[in-house]
Amino acid sequence: MKYLTSSALIILLLIMGCTDKSNKNEIIEKSSYFDYSKSNDQNTGGIKMIPIKTPKGTFNVYTKRMGNNPKMRVLLLHGGPGGTHEEFGNFDGYLPNEKIEYIYYDQLDSYYSDKPNDSTLWTTEHFVEEVEQVRKSLNLTKDNFYLLGQSWGGILAMEYALKYQDNLKGLIVSNMVSSVPEYNKYAQKVLGPQLPEDVLKEIKEIEANKDYANPRYEELLMKHFYTEHILRKPLDKWPKSVHLLFEHLNPGIYTYMQGPSEFGISGDATLKDWDISDKLKDIKVPTLMLGAKYDTMDPKYMEWMATEVQNGQSITTNGSHLSQFDDPEIYFSALVKFIKDVDSREFK
Repeated sequence: MKYLTSSALIILLLIMGCTDKSNKNEIIEKSSYFDYSKSNDQNTGGIKMIPIKTPKGTFNVYTKRMGNNPKMRVLLLHGGPGGTHEEFGNFDGYLPNEKIEYIYYDQLDSYYSDKPNDSTLWTTEHFVEEVEQVRKSLNLTKDNFYLLGQSWGGILAMEYALKYQDNLKGLIVSNMVSSVPEYNKYAQKVLGPQLPEDVLKEIKEIEANKDYANPRYEELLMKHFYTEHILRKPLDKWPKSVHLLFEHLNPGIYTYMQGPSEFGISGDATLKDWDISDKLKDIKVPTLMLGAKYDTMDPKYMEWMATEVQNGQSITTNGSHLSQFDDPEIYFSALVKFIKDVDSREFK
């Protein structure tokens, strides 16, 4: 009996040893996702300042690579204009587990990049070429390059696809319609009337007087509009990265291109007439339109956009403009599925 027990113990130890070795190998294999040891950005932890050539000189933009995956690499285009990569702060909580590489990037004149503060560079044409220079510097190719643009970044992503889609593997447009006039109409006819009547009246009076610097304007928006349509959480529950996004926003480029009003784009803002809805049919790369039920952008219009591109899909979350934070379950499951389906050629 003792002999049998000893033999059984030896066999059990051997099995446990093999299992333990297997588990260790699995852990080692997974850890290679964050292995920067053989890369030229190891000393900076994935950060790379990329020189951008412009008619006004060469300036550097900030990028930070997260993870390694030669087949699935996502460049993130933030909103604003003049926002920062901090709006994607919770991507760290979802994409690493899926082994999807993603790259933070601050556009020129945004907080972590150079700020030439030259309005002649504040055009969609400039930023499209800037993205192309970033792509080349990071060695992103049609075999691995996914482009995700949120809000203004969605405008930029669509414009990039119209010119350079042969470089793309997949396109994700998050919380942005393809027409500013449609955005304005939705803001004025749908979102505005949802506010309490006295609040909307006061906001309109401030805007009519162009008194946008009035602290009351921001107070009204934060309390009654932002917590409903930007991020559906009480302000004291907003993540730190979102607060940093607002703190680091460049008001110069934002006002120049987007305008001072939060109810559409109007006045002298350069994006006020932007509309590429009739060009969506030219986008052939696999495309995901990520809208949101409570967004500042009409989710129904985003669903329509997915039918206009040649190979599109639409998902509507239960969140708002920053739906990655107020409905991460649907947002990230849709994003991950799209990327993996395109990678495996199962996207339909």
